Amino acid sequence: MQKHYKLLYFFAIIKFIVPFILQSPVYEPHRDEFLYLAEGHHMAWGFMEVPPLLSVFAWLTNLFGGGMFWIKFWPSLFGAFTFIITGKTIISLGGKSFALFLGFLPSIFGAYLRVHYLFQPNFLDIFFWSMIAYSLVRYAQTQENKWLYIFGISVGLGMVSKYSIAFFVVSILLGLLLTRQRKIFGNKHFYYAAVIAFLIFLPNLIWQYIHDFPVVYHMKKLQDTQLQFISPLSFLVDQFKMNFACFFIWITGLCFVSFSPNAKPYRFIGLAYVFVIALLLIGHGKNYYSLGVYPILFAFGAYQLERLTAVRFRTLRYTFVIFALFISYYSVPILLPLFEPVKLAAFYKERHVEKTGALKWEDLRNHPLPQDFSDMLGWEEMAKKMATAYNKLDSNEKKHCTLFCDNYGIAGAVNYYGKKYGLPEAYSDNASFLYWMPDHLKIENLVLITDDQEEMTHPFVKEFAYAQVTDSVINPYAREHGDLIILFKGANEKFAAYFGRKMERKKAALMGRKVTGSIND
Repeated sequence: MQKHYKLLYFFAIIKFIVPFILQSPVYEPHRDEFLYLAEGHHMAWGFMEVPPLLSVFAWLTNLFGGGMFWIKFWPSLFGAFTFIITGKTIISLGGKSFALFLGFLPSIFGAYLRVHYLFQPNFLDIFFWSMIAYSLVRYAQTQENKWLYIFGISVGLGMVSKYSIAFFVVSILLGLLLTRQRKIFGNKHFYYAAVIAFLIFLPNLIWQYIHDFPVVYHMKKLQDTQLQFISPLSFLVDQFKMNFACFFIWITGLCFVSFSPNAKPYRFIGLAYVFVIALLLIGHGKNYYSLGVYPILFAFGAYQLERLTAVRFRTLRYTFVIFALFISYYSVPILLPLFEPVKLAAFYKERHVEKTGALKWEDLRNHPLPQDFSDMLGWEEMAKKMATAYNKLDSNEKKHCTLFCDNYGIAGAVNYYGKKYGLPEAYSDNASFLYWMPDHLKIENLVLITDDQEEMTHPFVKEFAYAQVTDSVINPYAREHGDLIILFKGANEKFAAYFGRKMERKKAALMGRKVTGSIND
């Protein structure tokens, strides 16, 4: 048993360090990472996009200097923790070294390789899904009430990590209700644990109430712009593609917990999988929303495959490993940007990666790089060119200058690199940046970064005494390629009134209020 734990922690260390070794240093933080890092500078009990827990790690990252190591430290660490949960589940079932090895493979050969290197809510979400499942498996094994309290704490912390965990909580409760484990509902400690979960989540719930539930606004916008275009078939196909190198492990795990007589105490896990996939299909969830349900299935699958090949079919073990290694040769360069953009784009072209769908962006078109990788390029170039435009102003003009960005990625990047280039705080009316914008922001001089190629043709430009495009983003692999940097000077009162009404209307929409009049008045 002791040697199995040593192997478990050895694999966990590898899981932690592998992404740092693989990713090319050319790449910058991801656009979403800039948003979440910004939230660490505006600590609150909630945000438009996410609950508050990630902002705690953002605050720590900023405290430690905000470098790439610390940005990537937390997802890598929780990736290792998630594997430890998988491994401990395997050991609790009686699995040995080969099962641990099989359980380890998905963490470095599947979608988790990317998820656990991006500072986004997903790494916390997957960890707490895994903890919820693990705590109930351990309760089924031991009947010890401490596991119910761990379950409650995991639910509470999960809900302040990402709201999608509610899908899994509902699914696993339904799974318990429909199996012999329904006896859990007769245990008073289960309800005490539920109270703990609610109390952990309560501050965020109160914040949502006070702010008129901006999560509803955010989800509606997400539904209108992205989720409605997700087809059920593509969602189901992606469940295999995300962990294709190791799909046979979780499939085995699902079959084991669903049908094996030896797995009756864990039948609720199989039902929970079915329910959560069904709920995500109904809600048009993105493919990766389900990633949290797989670590526990990998644990059961690894255990069962080790057991089935312990005496007979032993040569299948080599087949499993060879298949995973072969697929990973093609998949790992899609999961992490191993090479600089030019080399990586050539690699994809040579291997016709566009046929896999990995190069398809939200616009449903193929591009040279995956969208996530293009979202890691061009940001410092943008901040530097904004600084060049800003420095065209004299000292008095700078005192009355506003930096404004079209989206949260740009605003976050400009603020991230801003100190290096002597820039004041940049604002945006996109995402949570809208909350942080001063209520009465008077515009006199303006440096704008926009992806609107027709920006200079809009009527508001005439309300400035001076307007000039000073530069643009030229990195051809950046998602923001072509964005314009525009310098405006000498805004008149008409523009100031127009801008004020526009921001008032946007904030009112966020809060569910109505504002009379038109922003064009």
